[in-house]
Amino acid sequence: MKFVTFLQNGQEKLGGLKSGNANKVVDISDKFSSLHQVLKDDATAQAIAAIETGNAVLSLDSLELLPPITTAEKYFCIGVNYANRNAEYKDGSEAPKNPSVFMRSRESFVGHGQYIERPPESHQLDYEGEIVVIIGKEGRRIKRENARDHIAGLCVMNEGTLRDWVRHAKFNVTQGKNFERSGALGPWMVPLTDDIDLTDLKIQTRVNGELRQDDHTSNMMFPIEFQIEYLSKFARLKAGDIIATGTPNGAGARFDPPKYLVPGDVVEVTCPGIGSLSNEVRDEVV
Repeated sequence: MKFVTFLQNGQEKLGGLKSGNANKVVDISDKFSSLHQVLKDDATAQAIAAIETGNAVLSLDSLELLPPITTAEKYFCIGVNYANRNAEYKDGSEAPKNPSVFMRSRESFVGHGQYIERPPESHQLDYEGEIVVIIGKEGRRIKRENARDHIAGLCVMNEGTLRDWVRHAKFNVTQGKNFERSGALGPWMVPLTDDIDLTDLKIQTRVNGELRQDDHTSNMMFPIEFQIEYLSKFARLKAGDIIATGTPNGAGARFDPPKYLVPGDVVEVTCPGIGSLSNEVRDEVV
């Protein structure tokens, strides 16, 4: 079962793919205004039931998909979290003792199938495939062993980055991580169930069909449950908050010469069992 947020006649709507149905979306927006509201109201079970029994069926291929949640309060991003990615820096540094954390804005993301945009300020647009956690239950100082109880579900992200702009300041990557429509989030949210092992997920990124990133959450230096424990020490995690859990090695900047994205490139980020997020690159029109 998957929750899908889509745009129809200028209105944001909520639907879902029934279990075992890959292309038919049940529209439940007459009962629930958004996935974010479902999570805040602790109504996930009711929304799933509405999808599984509903008959208002639309073709997935005909819909303009949006990020699963478009109004998150906080978008946390974890940097350099895969062991191979840390080694990729080749600076002799030891594994970090604490995760690197930065924030993104909601305007920096588009949905599955929408264009991601290269801004005129930089031609160093890069891809970063990531597995994303969506918080379902509010909490502060959450213990690692209780972290799963606070997860609503999972999706994937292309955490698009302007490489020269992440180096505009000595200790700050914010500028290069927040250009409008530079990244993508989706294609839907898969609810977390007991059979999903957060330490046993594969993440892959392809550009024009070429495999560029290929890793596994078992190689994370800071596992997902630890990330939730750590972040909730200084921030109150709320329903709908987004955590991008880190990207593997293989980003375009690490090739010699670098392989930055250009208009017409298609980036596909895949996590088997969760989803495949695909976006074409174009230049921003200014």
